[in-house]
Amino acid sequence: MPAAATGRWQFLNTFGPLLALLLVYAFFALLNDRITSLSALETMVQQTVIVGVAAIGMTLVIISGGIDLSSGSLIAFSSVVIAQAMVAHGLSPGVAALAGIAAATLCGWCNGFLITRLKLVPFIVTLGTLLIVRGLAKGIANSMQINAGQSWLSNLLAVLPPERKWQLVPPGAWFMIVLALVAAALLRYTRLGRHIFAIGSNERTAQLCGIAVARVKVIVYAIAGACAGLSGLMLLSYQEQGDPTAAVGLELDIIAAVVIGGGSLSGGEGAIAGSLIGAIIMTIIRTGCQLNGWAPWITQAVTGCVIVIAVAVDRLRHRAAN
Repeated sequence: MPAAATGRWQFLNTFGPLLALLLVYAFFALLNDRITSLSALETMVQQTVIVGVAAIGMTLVIISGGIDLSSGSLIAFSSVVIAQAMVAHGLSPGVAALAGIAAATLCGWCNGFLITRLKLVPFIVTLGTLLIVRGLAKGIANSMQINAGQSWLSNLLAVLPPERKWQLVPPGAWFMIVLALVAAALLRYTRLGRHIFAIGSNERTAQLCGIAVARVKVIVYAIAGACAGLSGLMLLSYQEQGDPTAAVGLELDIIAAVVIGGGSLSGGEGAIAGSLIGAIIMTIIRTGCQLNGWAPWITQAVTGCVIVIAVAVDRLRHRAAN
């Protein structure tokens, strides 16, 4: 490939998601300047955190060449476990939050175990656990919402009062940023991160090089489950209740955020920063469509178009690289 073409694709890989973010935001700002208001920005931050935290775990899964369709159900499941632990069992908010995250982590570990031990396709396994976990959440909550009430968990995504505006964003958003930095460091500087990229690039070669492919995959899916559990905690903070019917279809938004951010569904490529930018783009599209009074079907169509464009660009990049 000519050097100029290579440079263009490298530039697109590095700055493409950021340019897309600026273009999408500018487009909706021109249509309706309310999207630049402080209240709109605060709402977008809250919604981005819920998708962004789960997208961090999904990034690891997609880089390893897998997919996790159960993340939306895990988010609802985690919120229900936390609310049930607080309301029915009287646990403190901190212990209840740990219980919800641990339950989601265990589900993620089961995904990895089934995929590696039974040699099943991740799409099929996680499609099954999507239904199983959603059913468990409804069973625990008796198909009803569980009001968790006010606690310090409610402050994670609450709008900041005037005396705390110096924090700029709610604690949950800062938590997402720290988690993203940790995950990015894991991918860049640790052996586990290098193994995740190697498995996603060529699993057979990674195995021949002595990488414990099954163990790495189980760890990756467990981390993705933990991130979905944390996202469930953020959802509970936002809604102040555990809802077994929440986050239906959110797994598609999470996967889309990773793909828009440069993650390749072929495996071996992806970046935490890109996934967070993808999550912000998804939120801007939804918020922009709502502020302009567009019907929900238009929002879905616009979101779908963005996803198709992102996947098409990914295919073009691979074709150019080959």
